[in-house]
Amino acid sequence: MGQFIAGTVLGGRLASLDPLALVWQASWVVQLVMALLALFSIVSWAAILFKSRELRLAQRDSEAFLDVYHEGSRDAAYEAARDLDRGPLPAIYLAAYAERNRMARYGGGTPADALDDDGIHRLSRQVAWAAAQETHRLERRMPLLATTASSTPFIGLFGTVVGIINAFTGIGQAGSASLAVVAPGIAEALIATALGLFAAIPASIFYNVFVGRLRELQGFIDVFSNELLGDFRRAAPAPAKARAARG
Repeated sequence: MGQFIAGTVLGGRLASLDPLALVWQASWVVQLVMALLALFSIVSWAAILFKSRELRLAQRDSEAFLDVYHEGSRDAAYEAARDLDRGPLPAIYLAAYAERNRMARYGGGTPADALDDDGIHRLSRQVAWAAAQETHRLERRMPLLATTASSTPFIGLFGTVVGIINAFTGIGQAGSASLAVVAPGIAEALIATALGLFAAIPASIFYNVFVGRLRELQGFIDVFSNELLGDFRRAAPAPAKARAARG
């Protein structure tokens, strides 16, 4: 008789189940797992939206700055770099421009003067640091997406295992393995897996998309850094032997 009553009660419970009801009926451990997965999902979507906008603006400003830089005017390039401050290339140019002015100020010359080998070395180091800083800036929040993509399925699986354990415990207490007894507990458990996949799949997809765009921007950074240093080297003084020959 007790088994019949338990099956009847659980059968009515199963018939009225909806996702929210399953969440509220789950054990506190499974609810904690679900809350953690929901937090991961919200934070990762915020990171996705921010990173998508950041990379789009970085590429747009870098391409716009390159158009101005290739026109050959340093002053125009400087003004453009100040306006297009979301791109990595303008930031690298501003760092090189500031270092060149600093060397001219402390060396007693002007920014238009040619650089010697030591000046080129110091400028190369500054450009390398600026490029590394821009790369680091563009890669921010990527570890969050990677962590979400790799860990949330296992967190969801943990919630599922706990839910299934609770379901079998309920079977033992009810003394029946009918569908009405088993299904509610299993359904509660599987919601944790579904939430884990819901958080992991978008994070994994956008992580791979962003990695591709970061590689493209990194290529721009490397090429522009070499081009910028090449422009300064072409303005460097001729070697002593060449100067002597001309004399």
